[in-house]
Amino acid sequence: MRVLGVDPGLTRCGVGVVEGVAGRPLTMHGVGVVRTPADAELGQRLVVIEQGIEQWLDEYRPEVVAVERVFSQHNVRTVMGTAQASAVAMLCAARRGIPVALHTPSEVKAAVTGNGRADKAQVGAMVTRLLRLDAPPKPADAADALALAICHIWRAPAQNRLQQAVAQNRLQQATALHASKAASRQTPNHASQQAPKGRTA
Repeated sequence: MRVLGVDPGLTRCGVGVVEGVAGRPLTMHGVGVVRTPADAELGQRLVVIEQGIEQWLDEYRPEVVAVERVFSQHNVRTVMGTAQASAVAMLCAARRGIPVALHTPSEVKAAVTGNGRADKAQVGAMVTRLLRLDAPPKPADAADALALAICHIWRAPAQNRLQQAVAQNRLQQATALHASKAASRQTPNHASQQAPKGRTA
């Protein structure tokens, strides 16, 4: 599985491509950051992010795009920018029919380091180790993008099994309901009828 991880942000949007399967060594194909000038108009900044992500999709052709799920912070302005960049990444993937997976920061940290509250330095160190790199990717947004891709590769099999189990359960419930309705239609309706009274002598 080849996954493009996207750590969304208006000023720096981290991107990284990792390939592999759970339980086996992973391979990094590319890592970087799509940058936009802070003083540029919002719409133009989003266009730059779109163009950057499109270039990564063209070059690496991932099977899945893993994006960090936006969560509430005290800085509303930062949240809005992150959400807008995240939407651009999802749009680029959806336009090509590429599945999008969302992972929370704590999920990514827990998957990569074993600690859902790990700091960026710990995440960068584990990404470096897992991908057998010479040094942690810089800036931290780039390392976070790789961590997102790694997280999805490792979590996807379990998620797929869960989805299959849920789908199987729904199918069994639907089959049972259909059988119950069919049985009720075939059962004759025994309406209470009074037998004719016999004549008395």
